[in-house]
Amino acid sequence: MDEPKLGEGALVVRFAGDSGDGIQLTGTRFTAAAAFTGADVSTFPDFPAEIRAPAGTTYGVSAFQIQIGRRTVRTPGDRVDVLVALNPAALMVNLDELRPGGVIVADSAAFTDRNLKKAGYAASPLDDGSLDGYRLVALDVTKLTAEAVKPAGVKARDAGRARNFWTLGLVLWLTGGDVAKSAAWIAERFKANAQLVDANTRALEAGHAFGDTAELARVEPVLEAGPSPLPGGRYRSISGADALCLGLVTGAHLADLELVYGSYPITPASSMLHGLARLGAYGVDVFQAEDEIAAIGVALGASYAGKLGITGSSGPGMALKTEMLGLALAAELPLVVIDAQRGGPSTGLPTKTEQSDLLQAVLGRNADSPLPVLAAATPHDAFEMAIEAIRLAVRAMTPVILLTDGFLANATEPWAIPDLAALAPIERPPHGTRQPYEHDPETLARPWIPAGTPGLRHRIGGLERQDGTGSVSYEPANHQRMTELRHARVARLADAVAEQAFEAGGTDDDILVVGWGSTYGALTSAVDQLRGEGLKVAQLHLRHLSPLPRNLGDLLAAFDRVLVAELNMGQLALLLQGRYARPVASLTKVAGRPFGIGEIKNRVRAELGVEA
Repeated sequence: MDEPKLGEGALVVRFAGDSGDGIQLTGTRFTAAAAFTGADVSTFPDFPAEIRAPAGTTYGVSAFQIQIGRRTVRTPGDRVDVLVALNPAALMVNLDELRPGGVIVADSAAFTDRNLKKAGYAASPLDDGSLDGYRLVALDVTKLTAEAVKPAGVKARDAGRARNFWTLGLVLWLTGGDVAKSAAWIAERFKANAQLVDANTRALEAGHAFGDTAELARVEPVLEAGPSPLPGGRYRSISGADALCLGLVTGAHLADLELVYGSYPITPASSMLHGLARLGAYGVDVFQAEDEIAAIGVALGASYAGKLGITGSSGPGMALKTEMLGLALAAELPLVVIDAQRGGPSTGLPTKTEQSDLLQAVLGRNADSPLPVLAAATPHDAFEMAIEAIRLAVRAMTPVILLTDGFLANATEPWAIPDLAALAPIERPPHGTRQPYEHDPETLARPWIPAGTPGLRHRIGGLERQDGTGSVSYEPANHQRMTELRHARVARLADAVAEQAFEAGGTDDDILVVGWGSTYGALTSAVDQLRGEGLKVAQLHLRHLSPLPRNLGDLLAAFDRVLVAELNMGQLALLLQGRYARPVASLTKVAGRPFGIGEIKNRVRAELGVEA
């Protein structure tokens, strides 16, 4: 068993249709409805790469997947239980993800000859028997929606656009939910247009009522009142991008610094630009630059002026920022760079997730240019890791790269709102009487001296400097010393963070599973299930990737079998083999989608020689 079966307290629903069908909105509102009941949730929005692909085509399909549970939920789910397909292309693209016996809700009005041909169907799957292995609910959603909203008097175009709310109402019925919270949201969202409020509310209620009057069998009543698997507290739904923005602002406040975010729009990092732009009241200045190089230049200039410079991008943009990143390293200035990874190379897969920038982050600069590299593990973990990135950047006076990815940026989950008063302040290195390039004996950081500080004028630039004075130096022995100092400064940060702990198991287990970044949910779920089967499986999940945790070598050495799972072709495995001179097995995936729990379980069983 790789995922719970129906009736075991969890359900996976996927909405799919054209990018203009309101799929992401529908999924978001269904998520909110589930969260209000106290259920645990995890989501996976899946966007098309085209801004507006031709309607009805497979490459224009937008999808939103959510797993709802009355138990702990860590992933959006391996297999879909309920698939809502608003056109043939949505069915074609997503049918393989539906479990045998799963439910298909299809808008039969969209299955025209023209749309079937666009999707690659020779005949309608609603009629040819190819869907006999599923529970098919084929309805003329377009007509039913038009009839429901007719009393509102809206135009035919607006009536058609309301069918996402009709399907939302139907799926709420199928899963045991009601429409009250969603109706209240519609009233607030469209309050400037009473006619749209009326139409969308009617569509929502009509879809819910249809399930009742047609006596459709409910799939799994996970939205009925019941116990919550979440600890008590105050929660909100949060995406990785929003958690990252809040973490950056919180970290800046903990360091008593004004935050300056320089960025250029790029998927999937653009959501950070939008999120931080809304936080100006909290000491955030946002600058949208004309290109990636200018964006990091703005951030670095802010750090030189004594503010906290932040910039964000994805893989292609990181390549452009590399020279300026080297300047920040040479100038010994704090800077936080967010890399929201996506599929590559080049512009690659703009809307699909991947973890293939690890080597770029750790090694991808000219010369010996070590930098601290961190990675967030879950959407809410991005909050803590943003604060950690600021802490290390300020402590060591160095640029820090924080890795997220497309899945983390867009996925949402419940987040227990932290007590901000309990967060430790971030100490900034005082300059006191120290000279601009006099290094602290403990951290090897130079003092942070804003430009224009009286009596402490100093040179800034990328040429090699004389140790201690900052004067330009081409002396061989000095360059050797400065290169060693830059390495030692990063290496010493391992003493400033906690030792690596096990997520599950310990050194007496038979195999160690190692992951980093957004693989956390799938790996943790897989290991939990394997341990429940009696297999001796331990798990580590790395958040500090450079420098690696100081005790990691000893933990790895305690196991004969180590399996590294990552969404690339084995980059962390390569780093671990090089650093610790020991072989590790590698589980890789570069399909633009997260790991499924079953994929991981099958590989671990194979490593142990155990039958499924």
